[in-house]
Amino acid sequence: MGPPNPYRQGRHDRADYGVWGLTEAGRARLQGRVQPGRKGARDGRAVVPKLDAAIALPNLEEMADNYASVFERKILEELRDHEPHEFEQFAAKLLSAYGFRNVKVTHTRTAPDGGIDGNGELKAGLVNMRAAFQCKRWQGVVGRPEIDKFRGAIQGKFEHGYFFTTSTFSEEAREASIRDGAVPIFLFDGHEIIQIMIEKGLGIIRRPIEIYEDRVDTLFEKDE
Repeated sequence: MGPPNPYRQGRHDRADYGVWGLTEAGRARLQGRVQPGRKGARDGRAVVPKLDAAIALPNLEEMADNYASVFERKILEELRDHEPHEFEQFAAKLLSAYGFRNVKVTHTRTAPDGGIDGNGELKAGLVNMRAAFQCKRWQGVVGRPEIDKFRGAIQGKFEHGYFFTTSTFSEEAREASIRDGAVPIFLFDGHEIIQIMIEKGLGIIRRPIEIYEDRVDTLFEKDE
């Protein structure tokens, strides 16, 4: 008898006359392994290849941070795509979700250098505090002049104000938002708006995902 024919053993195939190629079984043979589910050559047991020790599990925390960043940018782009009056209606829903009552969009012009997009009431103990809000679907940074204009529009008529923007506020704007003797203006940039939406489930559904941590080694620790 001659040497065993690898073609008959399923380790080679014939792609064309005079041309031979390795099958998956042949490649497994050369790499010193057996395909899952096949019998070992000597003991007859099924051999399953082990995971390569160099393969690391993904960094799930880093993946979650990246996902949250991409998701936030997506939501902000959606908000910017809507018309100004639609974003004002959205801001009214945001305040309502936070407990404000009688919230409505008004477009009231109360000063030549500023305006009010809407207002509502917030119950604080036994007192109903009147609040006004303004919205800016901006891409650039909102500076202090916008905050001063809004404060001038609501001074003496409302107890506090809320300023919403899809972009960010400058450091000077944040410093000017709360001043002694002046109506406080609470600022909410794009990131803070998204956090409120997530917290209140406003247009965003949160789905928990189970994460597992390998602690198998603790099962083999010796008892002291």
